[in-house]
Amino acid sequence: MAPLYNRLSQEELKKRLYAETIYRHTISFYQYFFIEDPVAFRDQLYAGLNALNVFGRIYVAHEGINAQISVPEENMQAFRDFLNDFEPLRNIRLNIAVDNDGKSFWVLKIKVRSKIVADGINDPTFDMANKGKYVNAQEFNTLTNDADTIVVDMRNHYEYEVGH
Repeated sequence: MAPLYNRLSQEELKKRLYAETIYRHTISFYQYFFIEDPVAFRDQLYAGLNALNVFGRIYVAHEGINAQISVPEENMQAFRDFLNDFEPLRNIRLNIAVDNDGKSFWVLKIKVRSKIVADGINDPTFDMANKGKYVNAQEFNTLTNDADTIVVDMRNHYEYEVGH
């Protein structure tokens, strides 16, 4: 198996990135699901993504995955195929950046963490699997017209602007 880390300096990695002439898509995704062995999951994920020349920062924990990456244009289909062949990530929603120079990352780092998001929730009984029902756009619009519905908009400034 190939090493699960890069062997070049940050300076050399940046130099190589800026010398690239290929287009890279900047993509983010996350998913809450139980990972029995985050270290083994990380190692398998690293091997697959490194082979596709994917760069980025990924956090893996027992509770799931949170990723911000860049993928070379010519490897996009292979990347999608890899995710769909990797059972826990099959059909995961990919957020592809629209305002993108493709130079976001110059190395692939996958870190095992205690949580995938620094949400400040330290309640040991909190379970992401215990969640509400997903609603589509039409159902959401119906709910927002109900006086008993409270909507909490959790988007950041950028997401809010893009959504309007």
